[in-house]
Amino acid sequence: MTQPTTGHSKSYFAWAGGLTMFAGVVLIIAGFLDFFRGIMGIANDDVFVATPGYVFRFDLTAWGWLHLIFGIVAIAAGFALFKGALWARILGIALAGVLLVVNFLSLPYYPLWSLVAIALYIAIIWALCVGRSQEEKI
Repeated sequence: MTQPTTGHSKSYFAWAGGLTMFAGVVLIIAGFLDFFRGIMGIANDDVFVATPGYVFRFDLTAWGWLHLIFGIVAIAAGFALFKGALWARILGIALAGVLLVVNFLSLPYYPLWSLVAIALYIAIIWALCVGRSQEEKI
């Protein structure tokens, strides 16, 4: 009796599992960075320099709380990705998309970090959309 094949080699599944691990690690790191960015905004909102005439002006203390909460959720989702939880993959993609927009909106306040964070979130979205573990079948 023959076994049905999936059309993918074992090296593909190792590569896909590696992408999920990569996304989990980067999501945890980005979550910690957002967590600390949130603490900076809460503790002293003078850390962020407001640009005059910026269309998307926000209260920087509220901005800090937003980053703190999203950072905690990102850390939790990153750790859940190590267990292969499908909800963590979906939450990771959605959270990375939201945080990508949030960091875009904060470009005038902290441009260098915002660009780095946008690149991290693009990498997370790519890795979570491309990589699938062997257990996940469509």
